[in-house]
Amino acid sequence: MAEKPREASRQRAVEVMTAAAGSAGRAALALLLCALSAPGVAYVLDDSGGLGREFDGIGAVSGGGATSRLLVNYPEPYRSEILDYLFKPNFGASLHILKVEIGGDGQTTDGTEPSHMHYTLDENYFRGYEWWLMKEAKKRNPNIILMGLPWSFPGWLGKGFNWPYVNPQLTAYYVVSWILGAKKHHDLDIDYIGIWNERTFDINYIKVLRKMLDHQGLQSVKIIASDNLWEPISSSVLLDSELSGVIDVIGAHYPGTHTVQTAKLTKKKLWASEDFSTLNSDVGAGCWGRILNQNYINGYMTSTIAWNLVASYYEQLPYGRCGLMTAQEPWSGNYVVESPIWVSAHTTQFTQPGWYYLKTVGHLEKGGSYVALTDGLGNLTIIIETMSHKHSVCIRPFLPYYNVSHQLATFVLKGSFSEIQTLQVWYTKLGKPSERYIFKQLDSLWLLDTGSSFTLELQEDELFTLTTLTTGSKGSHPLPPRSQPFPQTYKDDFDDDYPFFSEAPNFADQTGVFEYYMNPDDPGEHRFTLRQVLNQRPITWAADAPNTISIIGDYQWTNLTLHCDVYIEAPGKGGVFIAGRVNKGGILIRNAKGVFFWIFASGSYKVTGDLAGWNIYATGHAEVTAKKWYTLTLIIEGDFSSGMLNGKPLWTNVHVNYPKNGWAAIGTHSFEFAQFDNFYVESAHMRALLLLEAFERPSPVVHKTGEQVRESCYEGRVFKTSQENAVKTNDEEGLIAVALTTQNVEGIAHGASKSRLDHHVWPRAKFIYYLWLPSRYHSRAE
Repeated sequence: MAEKPREASRQRAVEVMTAAAGSAGRAALALLLCALSAPGVAYVLDDSGGLGREFDGIGAVSGGGATSRLLVNYPEPYRSEILDYLFKPNFGASLHILKVEIGGDGQTTDGTEPSHMHYTLDENYFRGYEWWLMKEAKKRNPNIILMGLPWSFPGWLGKGFNWPYVNPQLTAYYVVSWILGAKKHHDLDIDYIGIWNERTFDINYIKVLRKMLDHQGLQSVKIIASDNLWEPISSSVLLDSELSGVIDVIGAHYPGTHTVQTAKLTKKKLWASEDFSTLNSDVGAGCWGRILNQNYINGYMTSTIAWNLVASYYEQLPYGRCGLMTAQEPWSGNYVVESPIWVSAHTTQFTQPGWYYLKTVGHLEKGGSYVALTDGLGNLTIIIETMSHKHSVCIRPFLPYYNVSHQLATFVLKGSFSEIQTLQVWYTKLGKPSERYIFKQLDSLWLLDTGSSFTLELQEDELFTLTTLTTGSKGSHPLPPRSQPFPQTYKDDFDDDYPFFSEAPNFADQTGVFEYYMNPDDPGEHRFTLRQVLNQRPITWAADAPNTISIIGDYQWTNLTLHCDVYIEAPGKGGVFIAGRVNKGGILIRNAKGVFFWIFASGSYKVTGDLAGWNIYATGHAEVTAKKWYTLTLIIEGDFSSGMLNGKPLWTNVHVNYPKNGWAAIGTHSFEFAQFDNFYVESAHMRALLLLEAFERPSPVVHKTGEQVRESCYEGRVFKTSQENAVKTNDEEGLIAVALTTQNVEGIAHGASKSRLDHHVWPRAKFIYYLWLPSRYHSRAE
């Protein structure tokens, strides 16, 4: 008789799970099945023999460098929405840890981040945006863990050497000041502090840092070392008991889910303190899902931290879109909640730091893995992944081939978990759009009278979370605005009395630091400017350029006109530049090519095809000196460029054939003080693209001569003028051009309201035309 209720319970479970699968669509009917009649390999989840290691959380890095640069420029409500997806509990990624760069003025992958101490006696705890970001994270999750790590250091710490350990006490003072400043000025408690990202550690410095932390009452701040490889830090800890006593966590980067024996012997917490760094496509999501489980299973790593938090930097910089989500268009408000956000949620929404892994975790027989965690109070979360090799390759290290295939997996709950009656089920399927489901809640799994077991049918590239917690959710905001290119015309006069951030919007410093500045002795037009503030090369992490440079704009810009007022502060060898078509940035900035227009306090100018100044197009005399404002103008059209000084031509028709496109930029000849004001850039590239699109299929053309009004009709667009010899056409390229002498041009766009008159210098046509574009085309260029 006992078999009948049991069989009924089994049947009910089958019906419930089939209905759950059905809620995801007919194609997903078999993705979750309580297949008790044909059990698969059994995996026991049991706490009777004790628990595994303590779970320390899942997080992400802002910095290393300047990866959140564009985020701060987003208008509301979009900026807050992005932050919700990252930090708000039970909403999106719901991150447990935020790790930030301690800005050191140097290039650290995608840009520089400013130091709180540019110079020996300088202290400013409001530079940059990491303070703001940490506060926003804390606002959403008061329990979030905060970490700080230097990548570069200001040059004065090195005393002429590219080395931060020349004076360990001084460097420790610098880092501890950052921690104290976080608390004093922003009420932020830093939980962990690192040594020097992916560079050599110094044992004496680590010991000095611990003593100084304790002396300042910061005993709660833990030290993680060395944010590089497992060795030699692990062996150093084993050989030096004093060092072992001051280090709390051994953190390795990109461990490939594996650790080394010496790291295990230290009995320290082991973290993947930087991992992921992969394009945030579904393959990146697969990478993230696989390592979140297997970093613990294979390597006993109790925390995994993604580089980077949000891809909020120009996409053509190194490692474009290698964030958990993408937010690289503050000018449009567009952002994309990528699939790694929801892969994170499979773990973060159903665990917390302080939970414990079970000892009974491991690999599935036919590929994939499973982990289980508990809070010790009766709650249980199980995360199962079956990421295939093809769809989970991370950017590094090399991933040996393995196979994942269809399988039935039976999980048996024992110990205190045998009393669990129901589990909530969350499901993700990566891959083909027709089969794709992202963080979807299925119906609950009933375990009554099933012997505390259940069976799942598992396919490739799936994620399951089964949990006793009922608080998970897939948060959402209204769709953001559609994607738009960078504005075709952009200007900034830097007139901001009390800027909220130290850096001007959309400028991305690649070497040096450019900050808002108020001239105390200039009450006039240049009272508020943008100033390059470094006068010494920092202790570098990457190959910083010998010149300072900040980029801005659309990487696809080809033809542009750039104006900027410039002020050289350094006499003698001082110099500044404006540039267009800059084709490299980030850690590649030393090799940047483009069109660079330089002026020097010595009374000369130079035009070069690269930032380093090796490829010289033109040189000459210029009436220039230090301590005086000048207006530079750079015009690039096709294969030619020209430059003006204070509105007068300085050089003309210089041939520039490479590169064909790139950002606009400003900068200085060396690490020197200089100021910039009234920046203005206008690109013609987008207009040319619009014309090609608008007229790529020409319709018949009608010309009326003499005093009559001419009409030229291309695809329903009518252009009228009352002037002689005004209309020229080029059927081959599908363009209409109206000569410079044309007056009173009037456009009629069929099916679209009138838009403003547009104009552009067409390099091959050798004349200027004026064209009235329909608003549906014009809006794309704005």
